[in-house]
Amino acid sequence: MNAPFTLTREKYRAIWISDVHLGYKGCKAEYLLHFLQVTDCDYLYLVGDIIDIWSMQRNLYWPQTHNDIVKAILDKAKSGTRVIYIPGNHDEMFRDYDGYVFGNIIFRNEYVHTTRTGERFLILHGDEFDGVIQCGRLATFFGNHAYDFLLYLNRLFNQARRRLGLPYWSLATFLKGKIKNAMRHVENFERAAVYAANRRGAGGVICGHIHHAELKKVNGIVYLNTGDWVENCTALVERQGGEIELLHWSERYQTVKIFPASRLAPAFDTEKAA
Repeated sequence: MNAPFTLTREKYRAIWISDVHLGYKGCKAEYLLHFLQVTDCDYLYLVGDIIDIWSMQRNLYWPQTHNDIVKAILDKAKSGTRVIYIPGNHDEMFRDYDGYVFGNIIFRNEYVHTTRTGERFLILHGDEFDGVIQCGRLATFFGNHAYDFLLYLNRLFNQARRRLGLPYWSLATFLKGKIKNAMRHVENFERAAVYAANRRGAGGVICGHIHHAELKKVNGIVYLNTGDWVENCTALVERQGGEIELLHWSERYQTVKIFPASRLAPAFDTEKAA
């Protein structure tokens, strides 16, 4: 990682992060730690796969930076931030503690967040929308190993980019965007997520799971995906006025998109057919 950029400490009303995968070698822990160190918030939502228990069962890996991230989150909870942990499939053991509070962290299997301007968002990890996951872990075995190999190539590629002074770039995300079946899977996931939000009377949904950060409308429902801290280093934040931003956080801090729609690129208003 290059030297962190300088940034005035920012206070948000809410922050959403997911798919950190602490305990996995592909986790971009330095970027996330920097993000947590320079931001404050009233609400911090951990939207699943924060700890990668699946990976640690295969190979125990836990460097100091992963400890530092846990400490940064606990410090925020202790200092008054309302921290809500919504487990995913890689940390699903915590789903047994729905409604419990440990170390000032609230565990909920799903949650509804109301923005400053009154929009209601259903928050859940999203693995319940993934038919491959629902069919069992055996069906994903080869996919997981192929993904590990792709991330290994990604690390080598970005080491070369750093030597050239270029910022981080996700090979995995690029390839997923070029593969027709992968994009069809993403679109089906989005439709399932907005259907769940609509059934629960929410105007939007916030989820993770597929490592594909997004902020748009699908069939009239606002669909927000936090992305991840393995490939993309992205987070969602709600500013004090109620606007929600999708942030990319690596060598260069960047706002990708903003909700409400009046402040988004026109593509946001293009609704997908069911």
